Amino acid sequence: MEVQLQELIEQIKNEGVATAEAEAKTIIDEAKAKAEKIIADAQAEADKILGNAKTDTERMTKSSEDAIRQAGRNLLLSFRESVARELKAIVGENVTAVYSSDSLAGLITNIVERWATNPDAEDITVILSPQDLIRLEENLLAALKEKMLKGITLKANDNFDGGFRIAVNNGSAYYDYSVEAVVDMLSNYLNPRVTELLKEA
Repeated sequence: MEVQLQELIEQIKNEGVATAEAEAKTIIDEAKAKAEKIIADAQAEADKILGNAKTDTERMTKSSEDAIRQAGRNLLLSFRESVARELKAIVGENVTAVYSSDSLAGLITNIVERWATNPDAEDITVILSPQDLIRLEENLLAALKEKMLKGITLKANDNFDGGFRIAVNNGSAYYDYSVEAVVDMLSNYLNPRVTELLKEA
């Protein structure tokens, strides 16, 4: 009887160990599966985060490059405008200096002389600012008379700041040699040349 009892205890013990081992294996397998799923989910999430970060980085890089390009274009435009303003100011100072000197009378005389040779030009009028007319009238008329140029009228215009205009055929056409017109003309002529020089530099 004692042997049977011993066998029964052994059998119960073996069955309990087998059951425990089976349960332990099931628990371990489930834990492994859960761990693998957690790792797979974490890897997928990491890949997604990295993909989003890469996309964001590319977008930010492109945006930064575009901003740098635009800033470069703005800087060049600003520089060109600044050079154009400086150039216009320098040209303006020089034109004003020439027009305020005694050489203005000679310049007007030469231009009127050339105009007078044109058979279609009748009734030539030289329009000046009131101050220039007072300053130049005597010398200018004497120079024109000396060149035997008749039918030339000198006229003041209060809306005229400096330089002169030549009007022909009772004002039906005129040619503008005012400070503003000459500065614009010279600046427009010089700007492309300055731009080329800047490109070469």
